[in-house]
Amino acid sequence: MAPTQDEPSSQELLQAQVDLWHYALGFVKSMALKCAMELQIPNTIQGHGGSMTPLELATKIGLHPCKLPRLRRLMRVLTVLGIFVIHEAASADKEVVYGLTPTTRLLVSDEFKSNLFPILSLMLDSTIISPFFGMHSWFLDECSTSLFKKAHGITFWEMAGQHETHNQLINNAMVSDSNFLMDIILRECGDVFLGINSLIDVAGGHGGAARAIAKAFPHMKCTVLDLPHVVAEAPTDGNVSFISGDMFKYIPPANALFLKWIFHDWGDEDSVKILKKCKEAIPPRDAGGKVIIVDMVVGSGPNEIVTRETQVLYDLFIMCIEGIEREEFKWKKIFMEAGFSDYKIMSVLGVRSVIELYP
Repeated sequence: MAPTQDEPSSQELLQAQVDLWHYALGFVKSMALKCAMELQIPNTIQGHGGSMTPLELATKIGLHPCKLPRLRRLMRVLTVLGIFVIHEAASADKEVVYGLTPTTRLLVSDEFKSNLFPILSLMLDSTIISPFFGMHSWFLDECSTSLFKKAHGITFWEMAGQHETHNQLINNAMVSDSNFLMDIILRECGDVFLGINSLIDVAGGHGGAARAIAKAFPHMKCTVLDLPHVVAEAPTDGNVSFISGDMFKYIPPANALFLKWIFHDWGDEDSVKILKKCKEAIPPRDAGGKVIIVDMVVGSGPNEIVTRETQVLYDLFIMCIEGIEREEFKWKKIFMEAGFSDYKIMSVLGVRSVIELYP
């Protein structure tokens, strides 16, 4: 019997079912990627000249022979997703040959400047993932505790201060992201640093970003401000100095301040507090004072579905620790509330942007 005008057709119903299955199975993508990373598959293929058969790969990473068919199924998912590529298709007498893509080359650990393994390890860590299993009950809960704290009893940042492994995971992730992103920032919009004599990298961790800036602009005095437990483990470097402190209490004076991926960790009230301390630390605009922010501006960047999805997914992801990714109008609101006069957004970093903020 044919459907009535108001009823969906069989094909529409089946497509709706496929869509729901696809969304529900999205976590399998993450877990397949996590598995490939932890098995060191990108490094193993790279170390073998860039291509391997399933048997070669299984042997090299030390899998029991009974797991070879399962490895083929894992790699089938990762090749269909475009994470790995098939150089040679399988035939009756020949094994398939796997290779790396530009995506998986970013996970090869010997390519230090562009290795994103540490930051993906943080994003896929069980301490981050497990709170989402209780999201529905968190929404129904009247208290304002973060999703992360509801699951673990302490906040994300308290865990960093109390557990060295978690702290190191965060620091490695931030250095990894800086090593990747700073080369692109300096190449695409390095002019934002011209004319600056002194710069404070606020909450700059182990100084990955500050080192890149100092290398590109040797005349600039670059300093990192971060909490004592972070600075205590920071590597010493003649080009970058470190100061222990709390950005909510005091930021040392400088011509310019640099904050990469900081404000998305904080709600509007706390962000305004940080911004006010920033404004106190820099000279007026006509004397070159400014704040350089690297963060996400939801709705900016390439007008592609993968960009838009990644931005809103990351916003929900960081909601776990009470963070937020903002649209431009929300950025403007906190800028003006903190007493700044103007800003400029440069959407040149994929899902993220560079913002110049003027007093």
